[in-house]
Amino acid sequence: MRIANVRIVSQAVFLALFLACLYLAAAPRIAGYPVSIFLEADPLVAVSTGLSTGTLYHVGATGLFFGVGMLVLAIFLGRAFCGWICPFGTLHHLAHRLGFSRRAKRRREANAWRPLYLLKYVILVVLLLAAAGRVLQIGILDPIPLFARSMTDAILPALDAGLRALGLSGIHPSAPPYAAGAWLVGTLFLVLVLLNLRWPRFFCRALCPLGALLGLFSRFALFRIHRDPVSCDGCNLCVVGCEGAAEPEGTVRLSECMVCMNCLEDCPKGSISFRFLPPRESAAASPGLGARRALLAALGGLLLVPFLRRSGGALAKSAERAVIRPPGSRPEAEFLARCLKCDACLNVCPTNVLQPAALQAGLEGLWTPLLEMKAGYCDITCTLCGHVCPTGAIERLTPAQRQGREPRPDGTTGPVIIGTAAYDRGRCLPWAMDTPCVVCEEVCPVSPKAIYTREVQVTTRDGKKRALKRPYVDPALCVGCGICEHECPVRGPAAIRVGSPIRTL
Repeated sequence: MRIANVRIVSQAVFLALFLACLYLAAAPRIAGYPVSIFLEADPLVAVSTGLSTGTLYHVGATGLFFGVGMLVLAIFLGRAFCGWICPFGTLHHLAHRLGFSRRAKRRREANAWRPLYLLKYVILVVLLLAAAGRVLQIGILDPIPLFARSMTDAILPALDAGLRALGLSGIHPSAPPYAAGAWLVGTLFLVLVLLNLRWPRFFCRALCPLGALLGLFSRFALFRIHRDPVSCDGCNLCVVGCEGAAEPEGTVRLSECMVCMNCLEDCPKGSISFRFLPPRESAAASPGLGARRALLAALGGLLLVPFLRRSGGALAKSAERAVIRPPGSRPEAEFLARCLKCDACLNVCPTNVLQPAALQAGLEGLWTPLLEMKAGYCDITCTLCGHVCPTGAIERLTPAQRQGREPRPDGTTGPVIIGTAAYDRGRCLPWAMDTPCVVCEEVCPVSPKAIYTREVQVTTRDGKKRALKRPYVDPALCVGCGICEHECPVRGPAAIRVGSPIRTL
């Protein structure tokens, strides 16, 4: 079998596994499957969160140590992850294979290396320097979180809705989930994929920070492509199928080579081989970014920290009031230093209450998860979001720990409080319109109930006396689950809404 065909089989298998993880992550199918394995095996996730938190988060015995293993793989085989494993890279490979010109001349021209391809190294430096300042933004362009977010927020829900419209069974067990801003996520995803019709694997070559990180490690690769200049007749057929624009016809750019092996198959003279430690002079180890560009990129990363921190203005300062994070979330600053914006928590949420943030927490918090109670509510028996979080931005809790029946991992006791409900008496039916309503008290899930009523005698406009129950919230018992807000029958903004936790003496 041609080695290129073996690579295609590998790509298909890993893409199928990635999609299977997304499918299995939808509650209640999760059932203990390691659905976050691709995020945990992402080396850029390991490096960047290590910089932003000072630790390498681990889940069980592995966790982000898988990502370190991928860096070791790069020392042996170069950017084999990009060419053989990365599911987003496989999607780009498929898109350009299906939609790009078949003419050899056109492919040869498109596969020539361009200075624009240095941009991914600039992006990498900017994002890593920002991570060192505890501003984690790698999930915006890291292919694994980007692909997961795009599928979770836009592509799978759209496909689910389409299947249901045709009378078929949907992908999600319940109704197709809704994510705020899905149109933007989906548009960016489609633009990146459609760019392959003009430039093969443009994202991988020019924008991917993970590819840039692996490219830097590829300079130490023990096994790599080698061209024999003696037997090579300069036909340049090796360029036609090159996935990385690595210039195999000359001095091979190790930082760009995705180990696709197409050049080995396309060379009619057998002048190209994949060898152990070929002569160094046959390859260009450095990506060629240059000290000046690297310095400017580093400066950009350092400036990004205060820019993102301050650009939110009043929104960022009021983040605790405007943003309700998932149960088990770390304090806001540490949460933002860990969150990848991968939206794995959104995918696993059974009630659709988790939504991607827009500007509620400033630019730094873009696409991080928050609770939107009008979209759903947070089931107090559910802790799935923490079990799929690959970086520990949301801690892993058991239902008993969340409900306060067992101590949490840090030794604290009592139920996890994510917010406190409060009434808008100008909209509440018993308060504003003397109309009986006890929906919020009925649905309150804690025991004893955090919502209670007091019976009062009111005089209606026509002078009649009426007994009426008016609701109150006991902040000492409220955990902020939001089911009261979600079930409130008042149209528009609910008459009872969850805000930041209210501390009582």
